[in-house]
Amino acid sequence: MKREGSDMLHYNITISRQFGSLGRLIGMRVAELLGIEFYDRDIVEEAAKRLNLSLAEVSSQEEREKGGFLRMRYPLGSNNTLEVKERLYEVQTKIILDMAQKSSCVIVGRCSDFVLRNEENHINFFIYASYEARLSNCVNDLSMKETEAIRMIAEVDKARDAYHKRYTRFSQKDLKYNHVMIDSSLLGVGGTANMLAAIVKEKFQLK
Repeated sequence: MKREGSDMLHYNITISRQFGSLGRLIGMRVAELLGIEFYDRDIVEEAAKRLNLSLAEVSSQEEREKGGFLRMRYPLGSNNTLEVKERLYEVQTKIILDMAQKSSCVIVGRCSDFVLRNEENHINFFIYASYEARLSNCVNDLSMKETEAIRMIAEVDKARDAYHKRYTRFSQKDLKYNHVMIDSSLLGVGGTANMLAAIVKEKFQLK
């Protein structure tokens, strides 16, 4: 749903995160606080649509895994060939650029930090937390069983790091490429979102 910002300045926020740090929820809240668009999984779905590719099989697999967490291990789908994944990434990159140029927005993951690195008025946040905090978040906030949470933290972190490094040649938690890195367990979802929104407002002199 399109939202109108409080002023005319055009800016973009990208969020990279560790699994279980609740970075997606924080990103959604930041977008709400700033009154701007929020994009995440819909980016890869739009890319598949533009290429006339079906993600039905991936979706059916997600339904068999509690909470749909399978897609987090395979950002571009689990059964696609390397060629298809490359094409999806190229189209996905264009979609991110189009979205960023269209209006102010928050984009989570999808190498958006790299895609928008040269855009004017862009800020990137990396959200992390201790292993213990992420495990607790998975169980209490994401309703996962502890054994599942332990497995997913290891697998999703590994998959995200590999995906990011493949297309950007650097780690998503590299200090050089992040403007702000924050432990979400310090203030929780609401407090962290408030802090990031305040940073954005200060950086871009928003009212």
